[in-house]
Amino acid sequence: MQSQTGSSSSAVQSVGLKKGLFETDEVLHIKISGNIREVMNDRGENPQYHPFTLSWSGADSSEISMPVRIKTRGHFRKDRANCTYPPLLINFAKKDLTPSSLFKGQDKLKLVVPCKSDEYVIREWLVYKLYNLVTPNSFRARLVWVVMNDTVKKKQTSFYCFLLEDEEEMAKRNDVVIIKRRMLNAQNTERTAFLNMAVFEYMIGNTDWSVPYQHNIRLIAKDSTGLATTVPYDFDHSGMVSAPYANPPEQLEMSSVTERRYRGYCIPDMNAFKPAIALFNELKKDFYSVYTNCSLLNARYIKTATRYLDEFYTTINNPKALVAEFGYPCKIGGSGNVIIKGLGKD
Repeated sequence: MQSQTGSSSSAVQSVGLKKGLFETDEVLHIKISGNIREVMNDRGENPQYHPFTLSWSGADSSEISMPVRIKTRGHFRKDRANCTYPPLLINFAKKDLTPSSLFKGQDKLKLVVPCKSDEYVIREWLVYKLYNLVTPNSFRARLVWVVMNDTVKKKQTSFYCFLLEDEEEMAKRNDVVIIKRRMLNAQNTERTAFLNMAVFEYMIGNTDWSVPYQHNIRLIAKDSTGLATTVPYDFDHSGMVSAPYANPPEQLEMSSVTERRYRGYCIPDMNAFKPAIALFNELKKDFYSVYTNCSLLNARYIKTATRYLDEFYTTINNPKALVAEFGYPCKIGGSGNVIIKGLGKD
């Protein structure tokens, strides 16, 4: 599968080793060499790790290589009926990571691989960039141009992917810990952070998340007993990405993922949303710039994305529209009372 957005171009820069893995927006070039077909076909309930060689260019343009282990991961995107390529997990051996290595400090990294086209990988990567603007309590992502070098079939395939920051590294960066305890109700999380997150999920048109099931949500806190903060991830089913395989849960009775639905809990007083709305209005210019400044997007999608943001800002700055949308969970049969089947299995 070749890239659907064009090959590696002048927009793609080689990595500078002066910055950490997730401290630059420069597109990283890597090559993964080994039995690609074998790992891609290992999509069962308990996929195994397979040996590979990971290579990239150093500061002096010399090739740096190291052994890694890789396996498939995920649920929806791992299913061959849904996606051509499954997401991957790269496992690093600490003994192979020198202090000067680009991947120093890493243990395991998720590699998000194109499901149908790498155009949607780029779109999802940009959603992570949007949420990074909202709060540092967010996962960082690094766009990667990957050459899949199948040493058995003697065949190479190239496309855009992105690496996702490990949850323990995200927590460490924010001086918090990952909380594993069950959270029966989203009201029991830190309110300001939850409202900012829930408004963000509404902005991007994402309903594919749940706090009680910790579905596409991680919880962090200052310590294991502290008040939990919600951290979202996996945005490929959002309206902003608008992937061809994405459909809203049937329980929500929505026509498509581009239809927005606020999935927070019931808050009758709209004044509670004022701080979040003020924050999003403050970030408006920066949000739009994420799309208008990205040379990897085509003009048609930039227009679509900015129009989608326009609709969001029209809603949050119209009192009547705000009540209609954000008051939805308070309605009988509203999204705050709907249990989406299947999330408990994730």
